[in-house]
Amino acid sequence: MVTTQFLLTSLIVALVPGTGVIFTVSTGLMQGRRAALFAALGCTVGIIPHLLATILGLAALMHTSALAFQTLKYAGVAYLLYLAYATWQDTSTFQLDTSSSRSTARGLMLKAVLLNLLNPKLTIFFLAFLPQFISPTTASPLTQMLLLSGLFMAMTLVVFVAYGLLAHTFRTRVIASERVQTWLRRSFAAAFAALGIRLACSER
Repeated sequence: MVTTQFLLTSLIVALVPGTGVIFTVSTGLMQGRRAALFAALGCTVGIIPHLLATILGLAALMHTSALAFQTLKYAGVAYLLYLAYATWQDTSTFQLDTSSSRSTARGLMLKAVLLNLLNPKLTIFFLAFLPQFISPTTASPLTQMLLLSGLFMAMTLVVFVAYGLLAHTFRTRVIASERVQTWLRRSFAAAFAALGIRLACSER
């Protein structure tokens, strides 16, 4: 079952500026809209291995014990609170590399895929993220995880494309304003903290 809570949470997660967003934004700024689209697509493809690793591991785990569920839950709480702290402390989120070169679509996508593929934190994140939205009464946890993963990827692609296009169009407003950067960073940190508290209070 796909809930509004899952969609809103996925949107928040996709909006949080990370390596993929920074790459897409910088590409949009330096190389234009078309390049930003390829960068966004590559970054999205790069999360597939992490989602598959999460799905294959959790499909069996969700049918085991309450202890396993609680272990995952509190691991998720710890990680979400860590993200809140790291996001609040990070003052270089939108600091972009000013050097650029014209790259082919294939080269851009390969670079973007590797960027996320080689980030081990993504697997840990999905282990903390997906279990929150799997119904304990579902007959097929694997099917539900595949559905949620597909929706998450689609939302990620849309958000990354939007970031790239906005960066290209509104450079001064979004990137050059230190006030906007600070507001976004603190808003995302607060959202992560709220998700961690909600998860800590949740029951199976």
